[in-house]
Amino acid sequence: MERGLLWLPLLAFFIGLAWIGWREFQKVEAYQTWAKQFDRAKYDIYAVLGQKGDDLTWGKPTRRGPIDLETFSLQSVASINFRVNGQPASLENPPAQGRAELEFICRDRPSPRSIPFTEPSLAAKWGQHLLKELEHLSKQ
Repeated sequence: MERGLLWLPLLAFFIGLAWIGWREFQKVEAYQTWAKQFDRAKYDIYAVLGQKGDDLTWGKPTRRGPIDLETFSLQSVASINFRVNGQPASLENPPAQGRAELEFICRDRPSPRSIPFTEPSLAAKWGQHLLKELEHLSKQ
């Protein structure tokens, strides 16, 4: 009886862990369905991001699909800043850890749009790609 009572919290822990894993699996499945419409897309626990041509769409991942979606055009972007833990960082040499974000300064909006990333290296790759596309758009 005593041994059974000792194993009960461990059983509850594993059931909880399985439930959390199932919820995350459902988020990833919903994201994969959503991402099919984009040329390039990313998923992490903070945000989903999709690019189709010059348009960027981002939102928050949920089990039923992304919510709070916001779309804007790269043509309206004046500059892109890369921040890690709220501080400016280098796209060429990103820190290994920290909460990263790409900050978009748009001509048609007074406040910047910030898209969070869990990995600074992934945010840096997206930032480099989007900066190249921004340069390409400005040359046209």
